[in-house]
Amino acid sequence: MKTAIIFDCEFLCLEGSQRRFWCAAHDPDPVIAQIGAVRLGLEDDFPLLGTHKAYVHPVDRFGNRYRLDPFFTKLTGITEENIVTEGVALGEALADVDRFSGGARFWSWGKDELNMVAISCYVAGIQPSIAANRFDNAVKLLIAAGMPIEDLAKTPSNRLAEYYGVEHPPLRGHDALDDALSVTYTLQHLMKTGALRPAAFDHL
Repeated sequence: MKTAIIFDCEFLCLEGSQRRFWCAAHDPDPVIAQIGAVRLGLEDDFPLLGTHKAYVHPVDRFGNRYRLDPFFTKLTGITEENIVTEGVALGEALADVDRFSGGARFWSWGKDELNMVAISCYVAGIQPSIAANRFDNAVKLLIAAGMPIEDLAKTPSNRLAEYYGVEHPPLRGHDALDDALSVTYTLQHLMKTGALRPAAFDHL
């Protein structure tokens, strides 16, 4: 079955980092600490075919692991214990999610690959293992399905399924897998209702 991978990542921040574009002296580099991904079937009844979740050791430019700020833990639910007991090195995490993808294209709400691959690999000093042309922006899919531009601008990924009134199991905002699921449930709903054609995943 033809598939697409819907993914999300959580990257380090302090309170106010986004407003400062991560440029304050005390801001960490916006490297990833968590990856979530969902495999969505693009045929038949558009089934969810699997999920993937990984914690990543967030390291600075000198190879030292960042400690998580309490604000980040409160925002995402990611704890030091998660990183210590379940975390893997960035290269391993990227290889794992690439294997999960089976070669399918990755879609995120925006351009999460810049933090997951471009920034994180640069800071860690490793060669990116997934090419930029493997990624695309799921916002294009919602535009194709007719979502108004003004609504797109104010709807984060974790509120997307709610925007469309899609029923789904409880999701936690700012959890990488749950945010990816919110986007996935929405795309599945739009394909089932005919608002989004599966061919859009190939031709945008």
